[in-house]
Amino acid sequence: MAVTAFIGCGNMGGALARAAAKKISAKDILLCNRSPEKAEKLAEELGAEKVSSGEAAAKADILFLGVKPQQLETVMEEIGDVLKNRTRRPLIVSMMAGKSLSQLKDVFGEAHIIRIMPNIPVSVGEGVTLLCAGQDVTEPEKEMIRSLLEPAGSVADLDEHLFDAAGGVTGCGPAFIAMFTEALADGAVACGLPRAKALELAEMTLRGTAEYLLKTGEHPGSLKDKVCSPAGSTIQGVRKLEENAFRSAVAEAVIATYEKVF
Repeated sequence: MAVTAFIGCGNMGGALARAAAKKISAKDILLCNRSPEKAEKLAEELGAEKVSSGEAAAKADILFLGVKPQQLETVMEEIGDVLKNRTRRPLIVSMMAGKSLSQLKDVFGEAHIIRIMPNIPVSVGEGVTLLCAGQDVTEPEKEMIRSLLEPAGSVADLDEHLFDAAGGVTGCGPAFIAMFTEALADGAVACGLPRAKALELAEMTLRGTAEYLLKTGEHPGSLKDKVCSPAGSTIQGVRKLEENAFRSAVAEAVIATYEKVF
């Protein structure tokens, strides 16, 4: 089995390492983090091995980079020579937002490179991970990465030019959805429902609605129309949302995340 190393064991890197541990032996997982204690704790949890960045680069067949883009230069000072001296380069899987395949190719040279963008729900196995691969990446290599990511949720293959637009939905969307969920609960609290129950019901409603749409394939607008009875309470709520430009505000939020990249 391919030795899989993670440089960066934060929220995303740690979640994907846990997912990988459900697919391959923990003995084949190497963990490295700027704060060694974090890698050590995760290694103990999984039964994996804590290593230095140099060891990770020397031993890995697959090398996940879960560091911030601004940390890439520092990481390359630690692993660059190791990678150059290897006969066979590891498959590089980058989680660095905003670092394109061409930019990564300039850094890693002959290595095959895949970009991914996981979102926060990968930590509970319900995430979405965007994936795009360099032209020289083979289908078996992509399948291997998809398999490692599968326990973390869904994997969506995209052309790279669509990556940033999709990230505004999957990567930033959980924050917007959390705000909407909190606002639903706030409204219920204002009407007398206890806070804990309001949040529970809002979260359950959100989950159920998402499952309904995914399983039926129904358009969200059609579902909205079904719930809005003539002269009923729901249409009055929809009217108030429209009055406050709810849909426009959400769309503009996604557009703002996309424009931030450029």
